[in-house]
Amino acid sequence: MIKLIQSESELDREILLKTLSGRKMMAYMKAYGAGYDFCRFYKITDETGKGFMFIINSTLIICSDGKLEATDEIRFFINMNLPFRVEGDSRLLRDIGIFEHYQILNRTIFELVPDDKSALFAEENVDFDPDLTEVYKILSEGFPNIADFSLWYTDTSHRCRHGISRVFTYRQSTTASVVFDINDVVLIGQVATKQAARGSGYAREFLKWLAHFLNNLGKRAFLLALDVRVSFYREIGFKEIETEIVLERRDIEKESLSKGKL
Repeated sequence: MIKLIQSESELDREILLKTLSGRKMMAYMKAYGAGYDFCRFYKITDETGKGFMFIINSTLIICSDGKLEATDEIRFFINMNLPFRVEGDSRLLRDIGIFEHYQILNRTIFELVPDDKSALFAEENVDFDPDLTEVYKILSEGFPNIADFSLWYTDTSHRCRHGISRVFTYRQSTTASVVFDINDVVLIGQVATKQAARGSGYAREFLKWLAHFLNNLGKRAFLLALDVRVSFYREIGFKEIETEIVLERRDIEKESLSKGKL
């Protein structure tokens, strides 16, 4: 049975704290609550186990207790909503199978591991509170599928105001964001560099410093990389934790603004 969640108390923290996807769900519940149509939370229960789903704009995240099976009800929910991206419990996603409009992509979880060189970084070149308009300009060069500015700005500024997220830029050319910080576990996302500054090494320098910065705050930081970016993070020296899969629509033009943005 799939049931719409009405309050944060209906989430199972023990289940959600086990994964980055679950922590992301908790972060968005903390930021928005359960009262918005564009940000909806669901509980899944059957005789096999329990899980949760979270859909924001065009991204659907599914988490489970490891026992929940891929039911026809979950398949129907995906077909009814047709999100751009489905992610979360890879075992469940594999069991769900491929839908007509989707392809399977591999994604690697990396832990940001600091090294000694990070401490020598020129921190004065980091903007800890950048103009989000300028951040979007950088991101739009790196992510053709990013949401339109008003949607991105509203969501990002809202999460920052509520202490869920944080945005950095380096030399006004490279950006990265803390997507969430839940119990000192941090997810880094939306890493991009202006086209004119690519090849400068800014992203490498910045991410190594960010690993050092967050480690000094007592936090474990992770990021997610599709296959095309895996070699870059390996070269930096970040630690590969595991590989997961995501389902992504293949029937939408790359430049479409309706794509998922997370």
